Amino acid sequence: MEMTAPAVPEVDPRHHHKVSGISDGIAFGFTKVLRFCADTFFARRYGHRAIVLETVAAVPGMVGATLTHLRCLRRMSDDEGWIRTLLEEAENERMHLMTFIHIAKPTLFERLVILGVQWVFYLAFFALYLVSARTAHRVVGYFEEEAVISYTHYLRDLDGGNSPNVPAPAIARHYWKLPEDALLRDVILVVRADEAHHRDVNHAFANQLGGLAAPERPVSPYPEHAVDIRQPV
Repeated sequence: MEMTAPAVPEVDPRHHHKVSGISDGIAFGFTKVLRFCADTFFARRYGHRAIVLETVAAVPGMVGATLTHLRCLRRMSDDEGWIRTLLEEAENERMHLMTFIHIAKPTLFERLVILGVQWVFYLAFFALYLVSARTAHRVVGYFEEEAVISYTHYLRDLDGGNSPNVPAPAIARHYWKLPEDALLRDVILVVRADEAHHRDVNHAFANQLGGLAAPERPVSPYPEHAVDIRQPV
């Protein structure tokens, strides 16, 4: 029986949370520094850029879930669903990484860069979350805004014939429930939708921690994922 791809949620790549206050300014400035470094180092090698950035992107969810878990234990309070959401975010970003490893084939140098960047970012984000969880979530929100933009550029590169639209890896077809004939473009579409969802969720978390009203704009819908992320043998 022929398998059809699930509908990919619409994504607004232009959506941006307006900077308001010192906390937002710090988060936005930090994100722009990371963006500059990525643009300088990787240029238009989007697959290799994704490998390093997805390694970093998988850190905040785990850090946030850990510290939220410990806070709830100390206060003997409910987490209001934050822990599960943040853990799922971390897992989702890790699946992005596992997907792009099959596509871009990182070099030894890039693997060493990943080791260094991951440790530095983990320690820095852990410290930031302890000092200001609101700023930490805003950083992730802005980070995901940039991710949505990067994947939009990647799509344009594929459509323009500047990058090969290779077959989707088996791990991606399983995780996003894509058909057997799915291509890289299909993968980029669902990855971008994932990032848009994380963008809106983290901005909403930052708003809640800052005592701000919830935005009228709804959270971007999440693509459908496999419940069991283990790839069938």
